[in-house]
Amino acid sequence: MLSLYRHLLIFITLLMKHSTTPSRLRHFVTVVLLLAAASIQAQTARKFTLDLTSDGKAQMVCFLPQVPSGRAIVGVPGGGYSVLSNGYEGYMASDWMNQRGIAYFVVNYRLPEGDRTKPIGDVEQAFRTVRDSAQAWGINPHDVGIMGFSAGGHLSSVISTHSAFDVRPDFTILFYPVISMDERVSHKWSCLNFLGEAGVHDKDLVREFSTDKAVRRHLTPPACIITASDDRLVPPVTNAVRYYSAMRNSGNDCALYVYPTGDHGFGFGPWFKYHDQMLADLGAWLDARQVPNPKALRVACIGNSITDGFGIDMASAYGYPAELQKILGEGYWVKNFGVSGRTMLMQGDYPYMNERAWRDALDFKPDIAIVKLGTNDSKPENWQYGSAFKKDLEQMVQALRPAKVILCTPIPAFKPTWNISDSVIVNAIIPVQRDVARKYGLQVIDLHTLYADDGDKMLADGIHPDGKGARRMAEIIAEALLGRK
Repeated sequence: MLSLYRHLLIFITLLMKHSTTPSRLRHFVTVVLLLAAASIQAQTARKFTLDLTSDGKAQMVCFLPQVPSGRAIVGVPGGGYSVLSNGYEGYMASDWMNQRGIAYFVVNYRLPEGDRTKPIGDVEQAFRTVRDSAQAWGINPHDVGIMGFSAGGHLSSVISTHSAFDVRPDFTILFYPVISMDERVSHKWSCLNFLGEAGVHDKDLVREFSTDKAVRRHLTPPACIITASDDRLVPPVTNAVRYYSAMRNSGNDCALYVYPTGDHGFGFGPWFKYHDQMLADLGAWLDARQVPNPKALRVACIGNSITDGFGIDMASAYGYPAELQKILGEGYWVKNFGVSGRTMLMQGDYPYMNERAWRDALDFKPDIAIVKLGTNDSKPENWQYGSAFKKDLEQMVQALRPAKVILCTPIPAFKPTWNISDSVIVNAIIPVQRDVARKYGLQVIDLHTLYADDGDKMLADGIHPDGKGARRMAEIIAEALLGRK
């Protein structure tokens, strides 16, 4: 609709300027022109600017829609970390956003100038402001995305992969993004300006902020990437495509749109040959997003590789937590915080409570926490510290409160792969879980018994459920959660 109005305005302006149209028709044309202009203007109810820093050096320009949909997007302009290209990579998107009911916020962040924490901190502060003001501005605080262009795309991907849960976007839109901080395969000046002269030669720093290396399964938000095949400034294969590949290999939701031509920097400019198609693609991707009900009960699925969905392609969509979401419906918001290979034991080889997923699970503030750990603890190299299992489990339970904590016993180890011992699970781990459940009044779901007849729904290793097994686990847990038999 907005594109139609734009073209109509151009056509009518030219008609009035160059034609010898009769006065009555010219009057009609004037009326249409005013109506069209009013229709575009009416999409934005309020426009105002807020300071993000006390000195006013970082600001956020806010565009609130007349009819809010509840969605918000924080825009991050490009400019190679040396200038801000906040026209067609910023403000120009406001009409399209507001027409769709999306609250839109353009962040005029401070340039790094040797300190990369400046732009990162400015964008994180923008997210705090938007979420803190969500009720006043008609925004669902769980439907706040980020949209970055070029170097702003890199900054957006940093926020998506590095920032804490409370300031991490719910979804990410990246236009021809700088992803790699390796100046040999990326935009040299973006790398230099962000990392500094010494930083571009620091292999660890280059890896840390090459954001394709920072994508985390289940934790990095869904992404839509838009680029042109003939981009000569930021090579798409070593940047945009790498981020997509990292997302897809992790099983995270991601879309990639590569247009044949357009070079670099087209943004929301109407001169881009595929402008209308790009807006249609982006709009369709946004429309397809499933947004959690703000009033839904939050369910955190905490566990090891069985929760993570090891061996299940696109586990974020087909692992047991995803299947549980499908069964429970929109009254629940289920998130997967599983990490492969992790133990309950803090002295184990890979303790779960040392993981970022654990911090995210706490920040999620769940109403219900489903804890399924213990399988990896049964390995001899871990169970030598088994005397601490009860203490460590109690520490987790106490940290999760006031959530309703549900303990799941491990499913059977149908094979002793990786030294996992079903005997230790049955005779040592499950009794401790039941002791802790009695002490704290917790519900126990006995997956070891209820899943015992489902050995045909396992991967070849005999430890991990396949897709059918994940569905079966979700059914068992949903029945217990809903009090059904």
